[in-house]
Amino acid sequence: MPTILRIGAFRFFFYANEGGEPRHVHVQRDSCLAKFWLDPPALASSTGFSAKDLHKLLDMVETHRKVVTEAWNEFFAR
Repeated sequence: MPTILRIGAFRFFFYANEGGEPRHVHVQRDSCLAKFWLDPPALASSTGFSAKDLHKLLDMVETHRKVVTEAWNEFFAR
């Protein structure tokens, strides 16, 4: 499960067995977890995060979309 970014308490990652799905990123903080599609950036699912956190996370995903997309493409091109 490659970690792509750490921003404060948030860890951005994807699972190595999800290459068959559309590009996305998971974000975790403690026991909270969310999944965001990248093309276009949108919330896919969430458990534990508040609406305020999810809005903040979507902004982060949009800001770092290029880095996350490049990491996804590089990892799954193997």
